[in-house]
Formats: sequence, structure tokens, C-alpha cells
Amino acid sequence: MAGDAAAIGRLTQGQPRAASWFRRHTFEIVLVLPLVAYITVLTIAPILDTFRLSFSAPKTGFGTLDSYQAIFKDTVFRHAVINTIIVALLSLVLEVGVGLAIALTLHVKFFGRGFVRTVMLVPLGVPTIVSGAVMLLIFQRSGYMNSILGLFTGLIDRIPGVNLKWTNVSWTAAGGWRTLFTIAIADMWKVLPIMTLIFLAGLQSIPEDVYEAADVDGATKWQRFTRVTLPLLVPFFTMALILRAIDAFRIFELALVLGTEPVLGTYISGKYRPPVNDPFTSGAASIILFGIIMVFILLYLKFVARFQVER
Repeated sequence: MAGDAAAIGRLTQGQPRAASWFRRHTFEIVLVLPLVAYITVLTIAPILDTFRLSFSAPKTGFGTLDSYQAIFKDTVFRHAVINTIIVALLSLVLEVGVGLAIALTLHVKFFGRGFVRTVMLVPLGVPTIVSGAVMLLIFQRSGYMNSILGLFTGLIDRIPGVNLKWTNVSWTAAGGWRTLFTIAIADMWKVLPIMTLIFLAGLQSIPEDVYEAADVDGATKWQRFTRVTLPLLVPFFTMALILRAIDAFRIFELALVLGTEPVLGTYISGKYRPPVNDPFTSGAASIILFGIIMVFILLYLKFVARFQVER
């Protein structure tokens, strides 16, 4: 009886405490509820439903691996995975190299630097579909790329003893490495401002005292760059690589507009939309893409977010 009375006492004490806590934090709860509803309805619920579809089949229902077995046997899916990895790697290499070069240029004071920085941000405001259409003007058979290459080879052909002719190529419809390289360049152009801003922020965070000490020690410009600038930019390199890798693997619009080569995004869309109308294999491919992206999110949390907290 004494134990029952103590338990009832704890319950009666707990209820006012809980009610008091809710009364004290009513305003915070009201502010958080829209965010919780947004994440639950538009993020968690679709992911859980995709998981359910990926482990389902039209005849057997839920609890089967038929969809995963089907896509792993599909040569188009394997080809799409390889293409996605190639495009992502090419994009990252181009974005890091070109972005760092532009950031180093914009870090130097020169006349009109503010205007150049503003122009660099233009691709951010261009919709992805529109940027794909712009790239078509450059890389199609009658585009600017073939015109420039034709002019260049024509000038070389004027050299005595040289017989060099250029035949126009449709880079977007050629397939293979040409199409993948075109998609990578288009992706680089679209997100180059972000990479440039990340590296520019890193360069501006380096104290001038470090460079003055290197000058006192007699370091050359190349030694300043390799032994001072690059080591201090490592956290920004890591942040840029991981954040862009998360986004690069889910490339869709540019590959849809420019390429004849499948990537995971276009493969998933092709399976889901008519005339295939197969949400099960589409869901399985989506989960695999989700797993790849989650790997890079975990890498970001481990190497970048933790570094920022410790710093």
C-alpha cells in the first residue's frame, strides 16, 4: 500500500511538472511545430514511403528484394551508376581547380574587382534548365565550341606541311566521355560561384601576419602558396568537396537536357514516369542514391561540422 501511494504521488507530481514545462515553453513549441511538420511531411514521410516501395513488388507486396535484384541485373542501371560517379568526379576536379584559380585572382586587389565578383554570381541566378539550354548553344553540332575548334584547326592548317581538318561533333549526342565531359562542364559553370566564394572566404580568413613571417624567412611566391596558403585552406577544401559531392551525385536536369548517357537521376525518373510506371525499381534505385548521399553527409558531419565546432 505504501508503494502504491508513493507511485500515485510521483504521478501527480509529474503531471503538474509536465504541464508547467509546456506552459513555460509554449512560445518555443509554437515556433518549432511548423519546422517539425515540414520535415515530417516533406522529408521523413517520403523517405519512409520510398523505403517501403523499394522492398515491395506488384505480386508479392512488401518484404521482398525483387526490385533490388532487378536493378542490379539491369545493365542500364550499372551504366548509370558508373556515369554518375564519373560526372561527379569530373565536376569536383573542375570546380575545385577553376574555383580556386578564380578565388586567388579575386583575392588580389585590382580595378573593377567588385564588378567582376558580381558577374561571377550570375550563374547562381540562372535556372538549371536554362543553363542546360545555354550549354546546348555551346556544345551542339552548330555551337560555339565547334566554331572555335574549327577556327583553331584552320589556323594550324595554314602551316606548311600540316594537313589538319576539323569535323563538327555534337558533343551532347556523341555519347561516351564527350557527353559526360559536357555535363561536367555545365555542372561546373552552374555551381562555380559557390566554390569560388568558399575559397575566397578561406583566403580572406588567413592572417596577413602569416604571409609577413613567410616573407621574412625569404619564402618565394610559390613557397607561400604551397606551404602557407594551401595548408590553411584544407578545411575549406574539405567543406567544398563534401558539400559539392552531396549535390553532384544527384545531378538530373543537366543530364536530362544535355546527355544521351544515363545517370542515376535520369534512370530513377525514367523508371517512375510513363511509359514504364514502375515505382518499385525506381524506389530501390532512389534508396541506393540516398545511401551514397548519406555517406557524404556523414563525412561532412565528421570532418567539417566537428572542425567548425572545435574551432
